[in-house]
Amino acid sequence: MSAPLQATLPPHSDPIIVELFTRLQQQLDAKAQQLEAQEKQVQSAEQELKYARLKIQVLEERLRLARIAKYGKASEKLSDLQLELLDLEPGVSSEEVEAESEREPMAAPPAQPESTPEAISAHKPRRKHPGRQTLPAHLERVEQIVVCTAEDCQCARCGRETGVIGYEETEVLDVRPAEYYVRVIKREKRACQQCEEQGVRTAKAVERIAPKSLLSDNVIVDLVVNKYCEATPLYRQQAVLKRDAGVEIARSTLDDGVMRVGELLIPIVGAMKRELLAGSYIQADETPVGVQTHDKRGRNHQAYMWQYGSPGKGVVFDFRMGRDHEGPKSFLSGFEGILQTDGYKVYDRIGGPKVVHAGCLAHARRKFIDAVKVNAKDFESARVVTLMDQLFAIDREARENSFGHAERHALRQQSAPQLLEELRSQLLAINKTALPKSAAGQAANYTLMRWQQLTLFLKYPELELSKAMVSYCTSLVGFSWAGISGVR
Repeated sequence: MSAPLQATLPPHSDPIIVELFTRLQQQLDAKAQQLEAQEKQVQSAEQELKYARLKIQVLEERLRLARIAKYGKASEKLSDLQLELLDLEPGVSSEEVEAESEREPMAAPPAQPESTPEAISAHKPRRKHPGRQTLPAHLERVEQIVVCTAEDCQCARCGRETGVIGYEETEVLDVRPAEYYVRVIKREKRACQQCEEQGVRTAKAVERIAPKSLLSDNVIVDLVVNKYCEATPLYRQQAVLKRDAGVEIARSTLDDGVMRVGELLIPIVGAMKRELLAGSYIQADETPVGVQTHDKRGRNHQAYMWQYGSPGKGVVFDFRMGRDHEGPKSFLSGFEGILQTDGYKVYDRIGGPKVVHAGCLAHARRKFIDAVKVNAKDFESARVVTLMDQLFAIDREARENSFGHAERHALRQQSAPQLLEELRSQLLAINKTALPKSAAGQAANYTLMRWQQLTLFLKYPELELSKAMVSYCTSLVGFSWAGISGVR
């Protein structure tokens, strides 16, 4: 703000001069007030403009992340303009997005372009063809001989019959279609023709997964494998049975078979749970799953599959209709070892008084990956990812050399402290300069808030840097089937 204009009159001045001077001073004061008001308006406009620009930046980051989530991993390579164009195209397939991501960026035309095709192809590097893929040697080989035509079996010069001198071989992967049939189970019934009072004796029933079911054990096993390994819901498998076998099986019959398998696995799951809780280290995570309900809302209820595991041991899945603390509280009751999770606050109140809460470095790294996705020029976030990768490289070296926990701990102590010091300095710098609600600002704040939990691997040799083993586990080692009948 400018200082007000002030002036003084010499003593004993003429009254007319005093009046003129007073009027002039009043005008100057009015102009100063106007100038002050205008400066305040300019400052207010500048603050609003700054806030608007920061808000636009945050909204653009959120929009880009939403588009990447919509079009898949391949869209990470696309620019904001390409993603915007994809929104204008109805029914864009994943193959089209993949093709667009592989397209080389257009370069500026040269001053004197060469028009010949040979000159154009000379500047474009050719990719080396990988060659024909070879099929695994353990698969059965069935030969199919393709004979020559009668015309090719005679010599074009002398007319004599030609002889086979070899074969041009080509290997293709083939399959024998599944064959459905009805197995008729006949149990002997025996009786004495002379001693009728002894009654009839029948052979014992064959043990089956579902004794009274219309489905055999093989069909039930196929249902479970297709549902949980191939992600094929039961209603689609019902349609496949009708198409391939010409038989329509009620959905309730398929449900009962899957549920029976779950009941048989409950004791195994219980044993696996007791083994995990008896140990000193558990990794936990949760994944949303859609569940059909009977309230006819027209949409699925969002339930959660809680996953618990430990490196070198099994993984137990616990189905829950909600994401509150009751699920992990019930499962981890009394556990007092190392519990490795992400930043979900529910885990903070889980376990016994001696439980050690450890963080997941991969979860923090993923947030900086998102920051780079929305802003390719965010070199600070990219530097954080590089430092975290160097920490993971230490453990990768230990795995490649088959190190035990003690040897890996010694390897970590050599390089990890210095990397962590540099990483923390980088995080503090980002936290000071980045907008708090931006992707980079949120990632830095998340990591700094959990810094102590993320660095506990320096103290506990058995602790992994991340809980990826549980987060990305795809095998159904153990499963709690409570309420699973609602999952289709």
